[in-house]
Amino acid sequence: MKIRDIDYQDFDVTKATPEMVQQYMKMFGEMLMKMPGNAPEYAVAAAAENPDSPLKGKRIIFLGSSVMAGTMAMNESFCDYLQKEDGIIMYKEALAGTSMVDKDQMGPSYIKRMRTIPADFAPDLFVCQLSTNDFTQKMPLGRPAEGKDPAAFDIMTIAGAIEYIIAYAKQTWDCPVMFYTGTRFNGELYQQMVDLLLELKEKWNIEVADLWNEIDLSTVDDADYDLYMADPIHPTKAGYRLWWAPFFRQKLTEFFAR
Repeated sequence: MKIRDIDYQDFDVTKATPEMVQQYMKMFGEMLMKMPGNAPEYAVAAAAENPDSPLKGKRIIFLGSSVMAGTMAMNESFCDYLQKEDGIIMYKEALAGTSMVDKDQMGPSYIKRMRTIPADFAPDLFVCQLSTNDFTQKMPLGRPAEGKDPAAFDIMTIAGAIEYIIAYAKQTWDCPVMFYTGTRFNGELYQQMVDLLLELKEKWNIEVADLWNEIDLSTVDDADYDLYMADPIHPTKAGYRLWWAPFFRQKLTEFFAR
């Protein structure tokens, strides 16, 4: 089976424990190290610095789970390459298995962890991953609240959690907010989450780095896809460095140039 053919539609981790996940990841670690996309030549350490990057010195908070952490890439994700190559100043808060919804099934939720980020970090931008764990853990989608009062947000739903994260970031750091999606895989609920996020983009005037809709996977051949992705959700080091980081570099450059 090719990596792009792995089907997450019926994948269910609701009965897994954090201990089970950690054991699985330990067993999986050796396989990850042998993946061509995780070869040393693609590591952050091998990346060259660009002293003339327009992103140099930009302060960015990153909040997410395994895709943000770079779990399948030996804990190196696109933001680590942006830090090395472009000189951004980042605060990275990422923990594998965690959800936006305030339910600590695999560890503290996005909401609990974002409250631990220093209020005085003074970011130029707050970036949040639209977590695939809310999809695999089958969290309820919910609907946007009528207004913007945090008291009305149901943080036990995906919609309420997203709105709370946006409102908290704006209130705490008084900065723009950007969410980003994953690239496409077979997942009906995640498609609904992307549609919901685009609806909330209009309500909250946030930025969305929409890899789900903006990257056409039909243009990526199987050889490159197998190099870039450890599975349909998680990139390898090569995927982050050669595919995702350039996408985010362009998005961030365009954003800060406005």
